[in-house]
Amino acid sequence: MSKKIQAIYLWWHKPVIDQELLQSLPNLKVIANSGVGMDHLDLKLIAGFGVKMANCPHAVSTSTADTGMALLLASARRLVEGYHIVISSCMEYCEANFLGAEVTGATLGIIGMGSIGYKIALRAKAFEMNILYHNRTRRKEQEEQAVGATYCEKMDDLLRQADFVMVVVSLTPQTHKLIGKREMELMKPTATLINISRGAVVDQEALVTALQTGVIRAAALDVTYPEPLPRDHTLLKLKNVIVTPHLGIRTDKATYMITEEAVENILAALNGLPIPNEVLPS
Repeated sequence: MSKKIQAIYLWWHKPVIDQELLQSLPNLKVIANSGVGMDHLDLKLIAGFGVKMANCPHAVSTSTADTGMALLLASARRLVEGYHIVISSCMEYCEANFLGAEVTGATLGIIGMGSIGYKIALRAKAFEMNILYHNRTRRKEQEEQAVGATYCEKMDDLLRQADFVMVVVSLTPQTHKLIGKREMELMKPTATLINISRGAVVDQEALVTALQTGVIRAAALDVTYPEPLPRDHTLLKLKNVIVTPHLGIRTDKATYMITEEAVENILAALNGLPIPNEVLPS
């Protein structure tokens, strides 16, 4: 079948795209990824075989933004801890000092204001949050005004002010361990770190230390490295952490929309048309 294959639709990084596979598919024209992140692909290697690449940025933005806000709210109000208290065999009452953090009026710092980051800002506005953001390029003034967001040219300024810091960037060599020991020490001791980008954007060892020593209040992670974490990993044992299994785009509607977007990319490539969401090697 190798000579008949002209397109690959990647779902959750499968199949693995390596040199051996590319050499075995002489008529391959396009690889369509079922998501935004392309860090699992060697873009230069693929381009070297004359194969085009595409992702699905539009289909995933809404469901991923929902996941980010769900993690923020769950962590702030300690929902997972509360659930375990309720189902405990020895529960008689909830301690009076079992207190969460107020979301309304709090400051949310969004690192990465692309389509997902902007949709998070829209949701945060509905919760009457103060919104700061850091991005490689500043949004248009009317876009900032629409969500009430303030631009921070330096990420450090955002980290110092935010009650909740949400990381929404692509994983690149520049963003690898973007949030490390120094960055966490800049954050408020009452702050919460939320990561819905890629696990390696945050230095996990530094995060464990920060959570254990009270450098920051809590963390909520939809992504880790590796995925899943080893069963004995410290992050899975701390009460001030919520870890979910990369649920960002896992809804029935998002799955359908991703497939539609990927098929649109594939058909364009096979028909010699501009690919709507082509990704070029940097």
